[in-house]
Amino acid sequence: MFSRSFFLSRRQVLGGAMATAAMPYAAMAQQGRDPNSQEPTDVRIKLTFNDLVLTATLYDNPSARDLAAMLPLSLKIEDYGRNEKIVRLPRKLTEDGSGPFSNERPGDLCYFKPWGNLALFYAHYKWDGLIRLGRFENSFDPLLVRGEYPVLIERI
Repeated sequence: MFSRSFFLSRRQVLGGAMATAAMPYAAMAQQGRDPNSQEPTDVRIKLTFNDLVLTATLYDNPSARDLAAMLPLSLKIEDYGRNEKIVRLPRKLTEDGSGPFSNERPGDLCYFKPWGNLALFYAHYKWDGLIRLGRFENSFDPLLVRGEYPVLIERI
């Protein structure tokens, strides 16, 4: 009925499945899109609220480029939890090239995929569903000011 060459061993099937699963991660790393080692760009943004100013450098990834293309934006910044402020965007950003990262630290500017909002971290965090967009420059002390304020986000 079937020739012997038609059947694959378990080892061949498992090896093929593992290689297929690893390919997207290898491709991301080769394209410089490994979320753990993203490179900053020359694109900088400024967030102004409550007479305070934050500046951030965006990383080279599709989601950060999508955010930059939306600017300027007049929105609202608000407290969320005890480690971040959030800004709800008018639409979701692209999620191309996203992936988990393990080197989280205060000062990260992220995009929370499930809700479609910016997450501005001023304390340690660890969440699934984030895309790191960039880093705040110098101090991120303005994020420590509690409250809800109008915020202007613009490219500088």
